[in-house]
Amino acid sequence: MGNSEIRRLDREIHKTTKKLEAVQRGEWWPLTSRERLSMTRAMAGGARSVHRGRATSGAEDRMDSVGSAAERRLNAELTALHGERQRLITEAARAKAKKKSSRWF
Repeated sequence: MGNSEIRRLDREIHKTTKKLEAVQRGEWWPLTSRERLSMTRAMAGGARSVHRGRATSGAEDRMDSVGSAAERRLNAELTALHGERQRLITEAARAKAKKKSSRWF
């Protein structure tokens, strides 16, 4: 259980880190469908404002808030994955120590 689960978590941590880096660069692929929809709506609202000759600051603010919410979500996910990985490592170490101490020779 120990090593395979730790490797699985390492893969998930790597994927989540890549997603977080992509969001920080402004890419949309790691966003959830709801976040993409919010971004698209904000972008459409900004385009409408430009077409009418108005400022786009409201749309830009909405897009920034969606991006920062996605960053917070991915950071929380990453923190949870790191915590779970640490728990598994500690559990495996305890099991190994218990196994070593139970030997009679």
